[in-house]
Amino acid sequence: MSAAASMPWSLVRLARPHQWSKSVFVLIGPFYGLRDMASAGRSLWDSVWPALLAAAAFALASSACYVVNDIFDRDADRRHPRKRSRPVASGAVPVRVAWAWAAALLAGSVALILFLPDSARMIAAKTGEQPFTISPRVLVAFTIGLYALNVFAYSAVIKHLVIADVMSLSMGFVLRVMGGCAAVGVTPTVWLLNVTLFLSMFLAFGKRLGERRTLSNDESLDRAESHRPVQAKYTDALLQMMVVVTGVATLMGYAGYIQAHDADYVLGFNLLWLSILPATYCLLRAIVLVERGTYDDPTELATRDRAFQFGAALFVVITAAVLWGFWAA
Repeated sequence: MSAAASMPWSLVRLARPHQWSKSVFVLIGPFYGLRDMASAGRSLWDSVWPALLAAAAFALASSACYVVNDIFDRDADRRHPRKRSRPVASGAVPVRVAWAWAAALLAGSVALILFLPDSARMIAAKTGEQPFTISPRVLVAFTIGLYALNVFAYSAVIKHLVIADVMSLSMGFVLRVMGGCAAVGVTPTVWLLNVTLFLSMFLAFGKRLGERRTLSNDESLDRAESHRPVQAKYTDALLQMMVVVTGVATLMGYAGYIQAHDADYVLGFNLLWLSILPATYCLLRAIVLVERGTYDDPTELATRDRAFQFGAALFVVITAAVLWGFWAA
C-alpha cells in the first residue's frame, strides 16, 4: 500500500477511536438522572439525545487532544514496544498533517455542541439566592475547554509530576461526567463525582502499573522510565497499593451511592444493590490482568477482554433494568 493510500487509515488510527469508549462517562450522569428528569416531565428521548451529542463532542475533542499528545510524545513513544508503531512516532503521519488533523477534530466537536438544545438552565450559587440562566451549549463547551486545557497542561508539565499526573488524568473523566450532566440539565451528586474520581484514579494507577509490567517483560527495555520519566518516581509496591486503595474507594463510594438511594429502588430490598456484584468482578478482573502485564492500559479491557465485557454488560443490564423500571413506573 502506498503512503498516500495508507494516510486515511493512519489518520483514523491517530484519532484512536477505540478510546472513545471513555466517553461513556459522559452518559453516566444522564443515566442515573433518568428518575429526576422523568419527575420533571421530560420524555426519554429528550433526556437522552443531548447526552449522546455531548458524548460525541467529547469523543472528537479527546481525539484532538490525543493527536496533540502524540505529537509531543513522539520521541518517547519510539522507545515503547507497542507505541512505537503509532502514526506520528513511526512517521506514517507527518507532524504538520497531525496538527491539521487535530484542528479538524476539534472543529467537529464544536459543530456538535451547536446542535445541543439552547434551553436555559437556572443556576443558583447558594440556596435562596437569585438564580441566573446559562445555556447547556455554553456549559458543555466550557467543560470541554477545561478538558482540553487539562490535557495540554498534562502533556507540557503535569505528566512529569508524581501523583499530580494521575490527578490530572482523573479530572479528564470527572469533566466528562460534568459535561454530560450539563447537556441534560441535571446536577451531579457528590457520590457521582467521588466514584468517578476514584474510578479514574484506579484506571490511571492501573495504567502506570501495567506499563511497568509490559515494559519489564520486553527484553529491549529494562526500565519503564525509558518511556515515561515519571515512572522513576513510582515503584511497583507503591503502584500496587495505590491501585488497591483507589479500587476499594471506588467500590465503597458506589456502595454509598446505593445506600443513599435505599428508599428509591425498593422491591423487597434495594434492587440497585445487585449491580455491585458485576461491578466488583470487573474491578478485580482489571487488577488481575494489569498485574499480569496482559494490558498496559485498563481501558483496553473494554474492547478486548471477553470476561470483563460480560461483567460490564451485566452491570449495565441490571442498572438499566432497575432505573428504567422505576422510571417507567
